[in-house]
This record gives sequence, structure tokens and C-alpha cells, in this order.
Amino acid sequence: MIHINRPPKSRNPQSLNPINSLQNPSFSQSRMPSFLSKSLLRLPPKSLLFPMSTVAAAKSRLRGVVFDMDGTLTVPVIDFAAMYKAVLGDVEYKRIKAENPSGIDILHHIESWSPEKQQEAYKIIADFEKQGLDRLQIMPAQLCGFLDAKKIRRGLITRNVKDAVDLFHQRFGMMFSPALSREFRPYKPSPAPLLHICSTWDVQPNEVMMVGDSLKDDVACGKNAGALTCLLDEKGRYGSQDFANLDLTPDFKVSSLIEVHSLLKSNFDLTP
Repeated sequence: MIHINRPPKSRNPQSLNPINSLQNPSFSQSRMPSFLSKSLLRLPPKSLLFPMSTVAAAKSRLRGVVFDMDGTLTVPVIDFAAMYKAVLGDVEYKRIKAENPSGIDILHHIESWSPEKQQEAYKIIADFEKQGLDRLQIMPAQLCGFLDAKKIRRGLITRNVKDAVDLFHQRFGMMFSPALSREFRPYKPSPAPLLHICSTWDVQPNEVMMVGDSLKDDVACGKNAGALTCLLDEKGRYGSQDFANLDLTPDFKVSSLIEVHSLLKSNFDLTP
């Protein structure tokens, strides 16, 4: 079932854009497009599924889709709880988990550590990620063929390492460009990587959709950039209370990538 949420009041992408603090030279030298306020879609209540008479008059142009990788394009194969415990220790893991019921941002947490301690933590994380690479599985990819047929650009933003992105491209023969890994700073939930992709494509953020399985990373990244957002929630993890707790409501919520295919066809002008 595809849920459509009325977009919240538009945010000002400029006030949330950390461009001046970016450390990525290629990004700072990129020409950023002028930012337009996000146009509101006249969408029906989420209890209705694409009534054509309502949606047809409100279709907005969509020129690109940006995907998360782990849990969105690939099946999760990393034991994150075990990884966090290995990095933090059992006691610290339990304390931080209790303080962050929506999930632990391990990369952000270790940024305040000493260089030596950070190096040890990154090594542990890399070991778990390498084990994940050996068991990497792809989710259904029909959506990519549809986007290619419509000449809709597709990019990728992940907090995984570049090696994982390269392996994903090699193993499954599907290219996403740009494909930004965590070596690009700042990473999600900062809007910087998504704004960089919009700049590279020379499109406005409100002509792009961010698709991912994380409310606090993927949806936050898209919202902060002024883009449309689609939350992939295969197991029904998220509800209205989660949206309220984080003050983040995705524009769309789907339970599979196949539903994204239907969503795009029904709600957007996909003219090249």
C-alpha cells in the first residue's frame, strides 16, 4: 500500500545548507543552482490511492531520483547491533540506545573521539562492512529500467564506503551517477550530498526525489535539501508517532520499490 502525505510547510533550503562549511573541494567548486521554494503537490488524503481526477491536475515535473543503498537497493546483511556493541562496548551501547530509541548514528557519535580511538572504531566498522559485502544481495531492479526508459536520472547516496558502492555497480551492472559514499563529507542526514547531485545534474531540488529506508537519514536529507521524499518501509517500522517524534513526515511511504514505480507514473510529469 502506498501512502501519500500532504507535504509539510516548505523549509528554506538555504538556511539548512551547510555549503560554506563543506570540506569536499569538488562540491565547494560546483555551481549550485538557485533554490526555488518547494512547490506543494495537491495530493489527496493518504486514505485514497491515486484518484486520477485529483492527481492529474497537480502533476509536478520529476527529473531525477536519488536512492539510499543499504536497505533500499540492497538487502541488509550487516548485523548493526553487533557492530555498535563492538565499537562502543556493551554498557555504552545500552546507554546510547536508551537515549536514542530511533537509532544510533555511530559515525556521528565517534566524530568526537580522539584520532587513535576513531581509527580503531573505523577499523571495526570496516571489518563488519567487508563481511556484509561478501553477502551482498540486490533488491528487485525493475524500477531502474523504468527510469532509464523515461530518461529520468538516478543517483545514489550511502553512508557505506566507496568499496561497497563499487562492488554494487560491478556485481549488478546498474550504474548510479553521481554515487556518493561516506567519503563525501558531510554525509546524510546533511543535505549536502543531495544538493551536490542536484548541482551536478543542473536541476532544482524540488524536481528530485530522495528514496530510502531511514527516516532520520534519508528523509531528513531530502527534506533539508528541499527535495521530495519517499520512505521505503517494508516491515511497517514507522508510523505517525515516529514522524511526530522526529518532526519528519515523508511525502510518500511505500512498502516496496515496485510501488515507487507506480507512484512515479501516477503522480509526476516524467517528460524528459
